[in-house]
Amino acid sequence: MKILCLLLAIAASSQAFTPAIKSHALRESTFLKMSASPEPKLLPEIPLLTKTLPSDRSNDLMIGEDAGVFSINDEQWGALGEAGWLTFSAAVGTILTAVAVLWVYPNTGYADDFTAFLEELAGGNPHIVTLLFGIIFPIVHSGLASLRPFGEKIVGARTWRVIFAFPSLCLSYSWIAYFISHAHDGMQFYDLSGNDVAHAMAWIINFWSFFFLSPSVFNLKEVAAVEKPKLHLWETGMSRITRHPQFIGQLMWSIGHLAMVGTSFTALTMFLLVGHHGFACWNGDRRYYAEHGEDFLKVKERTSIIPFAAIIDGRQNLPPDYWKEMARAPYAVIAVGVLGAYFAHPYMQGGAALVRNTGLVPGGIFDGIFS
Repeated sequence: MKILCLLLAIAASSQAFTPAIKSHALRESTFLKMSASPEPKLLPEIPLLTKTLPSDRSNDLMIGEDAGVFSINDEQWGALGEAGWLTFSAAVGTILTAVAVLWVYPNTGYADDFTAFLEELAGGNPHIVTLLFGIIFPIVHSGLASLRPFGEKIVGARTWRVIFAFPSLCLSYSWIAYFISHAHDGMQFYDLSGNDVAHAMAWIINFWSFFFLSPSVFNLKEVAAVEKPKLHLWETGMSRITRHPQFIGQLMWSIGHLAMVGTSFTALTMFLLVGHHGFACWNGDRRYYAEHGEDFLKVKERTSIIPFAAIIDGRQNLPPDYWKEMARAPYAVIAVGVLGAYFAHPYMQGGAALVRNTGLVPGGIFDGIFS
């Protein structure tokens, strides 16, 4: 880059007829100015796809953030240890490897031991097992989220994110695997899994449910603790429709799955999931107020938990170009991811069956270390 700047400086100075000393000064001055300027953008900025189009925010309070903002030229791979995608990839690979070794793989992990422990407590009743999962997971997940202000003071924001994420990932894996294996257990009220119309309706509901993910999920580098995690106050995008999109998305997802598999086990599991996210609405508002104070109360006044309620009663006005807040790259990534997850369902079912058939392999990696 510096060589390029030097060549351009020399070319510019050669266009003028000046004494040698002035020419040298001009070349040096031009070189320094060009060296200080930012590097040219090498990637094309394609509206919507690689660069966010700003919406009309003239009626906003401008105290909350704009959700899903993205520009391809703001992203960098960076060196390992910097806040770039190379460090992100290494961080995600490390945490997933840790989850696989310490939890998932039966010979070294403890997922099978944990599930077997719950089954023993439940006397083999899958309804009680999923109930125990539905109690333990919210305590761990929401509990660690609530302890975040205290934990970050002790270990820092990035380390606390790892402490929060690891047990949440482990418990999520175990509960999902158990649900897939036992979805048809219990009383069978109906079974529409073979009905094409019901399947299509459930597919549409499930697909759109993922667009109600919290905008904070878009900040992948914060999720992986590459950048300092923050509790963001959002004012645009899906937050205009509902202040707690994660709750609405979980409700839609649960309705879609329950519409297909009408068993008592599935009904109980969906109730527990929706119940946890319902609690998270209250807990989330409490955490927002603790973090943002009066700014959150102002945003809360203009939003609602029930979709479109604030819009209907006039507290929230959608901008005329609201579509720009939804036609953004993160939502395209979500769409691709949801389609990939749909086609991966047979592999998920096969993996859950493998876990169930493998059963308990007592102990794990730490048994050999501490024995």
